[in-house]
Amino acid sequence: MQKIASRQFLAALFIFLCCLGCGRDDRPNFTLVFQSDFGLKDGAVSAMKGVASGVSKDIRIYDVTHEIPAYNIWEAAYRLVQTAPYWPVGTVFVSVVDPGVGTKRKSVVLLTESGHYFVTPDNGTLTLVAEQMGIKEVREIDEVNNRRKNSNESYTFHGRDVYAFTGARLASRAISFEEVGPKLPAKVDTLPYQRAAFKDGKVFGSIPILDVQYGNVWTNIDKKLFENLHIKMGEAVTVTISKGDSSVFQGRVRYVNTFGDVPKGEPAGYFNSLLQFSLGINMGSFSEKKGVGSGNNWNIILSK
Repeated sequence: MQKIASRQFLAALFIFLCCLGCGRDDRPNFTLVFQSDFGLKDGAVSAMKGVASGVSKDIRIYDVTHEIPAYNIWEAAYRLVQTAPYWPVGTVFVSVVDPGVGTKRKSVVLLTESGHYFVTPDNGTLTLVAEQMGIKEVREIDEVNNRRKNSNESYTFHGRDVYAFTGARLASRAISFEEVGPKLPAKVDTLPYQRAAFKDGKVFGSIPILDVQYGNVWTNIDKKLFENLHIKMGEAVTVTISKGDSSVFQGRVRYVNTFGDVPKGEPAGYFNSLLQFSLGINMGSFSEKKGVGSGNNWNIILSK
């Protein structure tokens, strides 16, 4: 009986240890991903990467983009949520679009429910990742301990002196998440925008971003919402686009799988790589031809 009990105990212990091993490890994973509105014409981005490399040579450094239009917090928010879900758990993102640099806006690190870390000013940049990836915890950066040495007299380059430095220390596990700074309430500053919805036979949404290389117009309307219109492939959908209270475009656009399903120069409604309704022109720019932009104040209505 004693041997049987012993074997049962060992079996139970083995299962327990296996279960522990199956738990998700969302500690920082030595991967650091930068985003900014700095562009690549000067040395700002290189300086941030130099600071990060100086913290630890083991960090793997990548970029989302450094071509965010100057001061465009909304586009920074979108580019993060567009890319972050495809990165491994434990990845640390540093996003610096900071028109309020040097003012009293908070510098924070968000840990999402998905296990990703975001180092950024709390100025609306976290609007979409917080909403779609969840807020697990938010901490304010302690700039006494988590600031590049001898940088206290610099007030206009927190991307280098605070965010790159803190992000690198976190990514390399030189500090724990708790050592970033004091815990804050589980919320972040957000930017207003039209959330996608179906109402009175119409689908309402926003135009968060453009596919800038080709001028395609991307919305936040997913296929499930679109299907409420009962529009079949090849049929036309009525599209109304406005900026604030000003109407910009209204017309009928054929719903297809891809650009080549319409003649060259003709508009098409399709679902993009994120499976969100979009507008394009075969071998042309919908945005340029129709005068459509993007941002949290650009709205769209679809109807049959």
